[in-house]
Amino acid sequence: MKKIKILIPVYNDWQSVFKLLDEINSNLSNIDDEISVLIVNDASNHDRQKEIKDYENLYSIKILNMNINQGHARSIATGLKYIYNKEDFDYVIPMDGDGEDRPEEIIEFIRSTKNAPEQTIVGERIKRSEAFIFKFCYFFHKILTLVFTGNSIKFGNFTCLSKHTVEKLLKEKATWSSFSGALTKVEKNKISIPSIRGKRYFGPSKMSFLNLVSHSLSIISVFKKTVLIRSALFIVIYILMIKSNASIITAIPLVLLLVMIYSISSLALRENMDEFDKALSKIREIEKLK
Repeated sequence: MKKIKILIPVYNDWQSVFKLLDEINSNLSNIDDEISVLIVNDASNHDRQKEIKDYENLYSIKILNMNINQGHARSIATGLKYIYNKEDFDYVIPMDGDGEDRPEEIIEFIRSTKNAPEQTIVGERIKRSEAFIFKFCYFFHKILTLVFTGNSIKFGNFTCLSKHTVEKLLKEKATWSSFSGALTKVEKNKISIPSIRGKRYFGPSKMSFLNLVSHSLSIISVFKKTVLIRSALFIVIYILMIKSNASIITAIPLVLLLVMIYSISSLALRENMDEFDKALSKIREIEKLK
């Protein structure tokens, strides 16, 4: 029997998290493995409702209440460090707490661990629920990432991490800034399963266009050395191509590229191993719901 930890970061959206717990509990009724949930409360400023339920298919539920708000990626990083240092586990499944990562797909992760033991599994997005414009922007984000990093990243937080992969993530400073970027960097031997992006349980999606740009640049910043080399080659080739037709219009791609380089250089400063090492000191208290 494997011990599997489900890791859920949350900021204020408690209504969705408790609905997600209900869905996880009902979907895992026929699973023999020991399933526990760790919720990282990223210093929410909204009171949560008092939930008194049995959750008979979950072995335990804990909440790490953080002192300060650190953001989604750092909440996941803190949760991984806590689980690795304090818990006995075989796999960790990070997932969003709003319903966009579908709880019914947890079963597919668990089944895949039996077919490929000790390997990390990622949920590769095959279908999204957003509007066409957002889907187009997301497609452009994937192309941009591939061109400048050489990596095709088709997954988000919703993954199933082996213990060995968690250990590697905790030694990589990029984990403190971008989960999917860090996972791509440290783990080449991954298995993919199809995953459908669900709809939020309550309210509109929080992934706005600006958030998508920030998310994309955060991933790209993990591979900053590769990006700088490819950018330099692009600049040289592009200048040679336009030297006889130089104008303000033809200079726009160069300006945009320089803005991107500046942005990823700034985002790369978020990769702070000292802060990552001290992540558990920012836990205010640990609650046990079960």
